Amino acid sequence: KEAFMKPITGGPIAVGFDEYFGTDVPNWPPYCFIENDRTVGIPSEFGAAELFMNNQASQQGPALEGWKLEPILPALGDRACEFIQREAKKAEPFLLYMPLTSPHTPLSVNDEWKGKSGLNLYADFVMETDAVVGRVLDALRESEVEQDTLVVFTSDNGCAPYIGVGDLEKQGHFPSGPLRGYKADVWEGGHRVPFIVRWPGVVEADSVCNQLVHQADLLATFAEIFGEQVPADAGEDSFSLLPLLHGRDLSVRETSVSCSIRGVPSIRKGDWKYIPAPGSAGWGKGGDQSQPHQLYNLANDLQEANNLASDQPERIVQLQKLLETLITNGRSTPGENQNNDVKVRRHVPKKVPNNG
Repeated sequence: KEAFMKPITGGPIAVGFDEYFGTDVPNWPPYCFIENDRTVGIPSEFGAAELFMNNQASQQGPALEGWKLEPILPALGDRACEFIQREAKKAEPFLLYMPLTSPHTPLSVNDEWKGKSGLNLYADFVMETDAVVGRVLDALRESEVEQDTLVVFTSDNGCAPYIGVGDLEKQGHFPSGPLRGYKADVWEGGHRVPFIVRWPGVVEADSVCNQLVHQADLLATFAEIFGEQVPADAGEDSFSLLPLLHGRDLSVRETSVSCSIRGVPSIRKGDWKYIPAPGSAGWGKGGDQSQPHQLYNLANDLQEANNLASDQPERIVQLQKLLETLITNGRSTPGENQNNDVKVRRHVPKKVPNNG
């Protein structure tokens, strides 16, 4: 009780947000809502046993009496809609950052959505999440700010394989679509995610952009929209997407780096992708194990099925040097070199044993 009566330091309102409502993460303690810098109530009991079964909560810990997981998603939707309705009445613009934890585990699907997909519980949860997003969009329209609001919808990583991916694939549904791999993998299925933008009067409806972008680019994009300069020591890997949002077909960034759950990086330069390790470097199985590294041309091999590493050693060297330059510079944008936040582990390709 003494611990949870104290304010929570380092949270959203400590770094610039005016208010916050949500959980820490729903599958980890404390099992309660958090509002601004305080828990809503005092979590003084252990979570009930049923919270920790079948892709529900992950770790036992302090919980409110009678805490359940199913009300979390609807509550987040309610608060988001209330915020929009309140702020839309004011003259000042507003920002709503709504990082939904669904459809990540816990797969806490409410009864009215169970079985809706005809596939499995995870697919039901995706549908319930989609409906909550629809409620938020409805709130913008009903508050008469829809035509004046930029909406960005995206995700953090690919689908987790442990939510019944095998069962879904047997039914003809592939959560990664044509991409290879899932969450935790260095392949495209681990990192290539939806990035959907609605901005009436600016972004052409139903248009598609095929340029390489990163979620890190949102910082520089918002800064340019507001007419602000990103400080020289911030947004070191953020490029403004504003030209793309205006419909221009040009490259705003040439490179991107994404890492597997084990920290193995991939580096993109245009359509080319280099991985300094064999296989997925994550949870996924298979892949080319015959070479110490991988090289793919995603323009004609989005499935990462044809490893060109042995055919193009010069390109391998170029991409290795480029990755080292990005690490050494501490940035991919123009500007003075910056220190990396942590010590960077270099992944040098290991020789593959010859079993012949």
